Amino acid sequence: MNISAVLLAGGQSRRMGRDKATILFRGKPLWQIQLDLLHKLQPAEIFVSARTDPAWRPSNVMFVPDEAPLRGPLSGLTATLARIRSSHLLVLAIDMPSMDEDHLRYLCDKIEPGCGVLPMTGNWAEPLAAIYPVEARVNFVNALSGADFSMRTLTNQLVKMGRLRVIQVSEEDERFYRNLNEPDDLDDRLGSLIA
Repeated sequence: MNISAVLLAGGQSRRMGRDKATILFRGKPLWQIQLDLLHKLQPAEIFVSARTDPAWRPSNVMFVPDEAPLRGPLSGLTATLARIRSSHLLVLAIDMPSMDEDHLRYLCDKIEPGCGVLPMTGNWAEPLAAIYPVEARVNFVNALSGADFSMRTLTNQLVKMGRLRVIQVSEEDERFYRNLNEPDDLDDRLGSLIA
């Protein structure tokens, strides 16, 4: 598969109150769950995007520091798109531990030359579980040097340009996109927070 993958792990986790990457979910830290999932897809290369190189990063996964100025996912994706050696970049947020291998493969099957995919759950875009073509890098660089750092604004622009194709997620598959933002999100239905 001519695709690279990046695990976004650079958030400050203010609402969670601690680093999400090391939170245990069903007995495993989130970073391990997400990297195991990405490895199953056998991408050409795997990156971890964060502000600083995390101590948990395996040696076979490359670290990409966020591009300055620090503007959340926009900074991490701009830096990673500059490093990939493939045609597309699959993005996965650290806090989506319910994501599914088959679903990601389904998204990968929808990419085309110069065009990635943007999943939509209802009317909500999911830019942190999307696939971007390398050609979108210039748009990321321009957004990072501009005044609007919204991923929503950027992805809307990429859709209009034909660089992203919207994929409507079925109601049944929306569960894959549930993210963990607060301690209350870690309940008996999803897992447990173990200090």
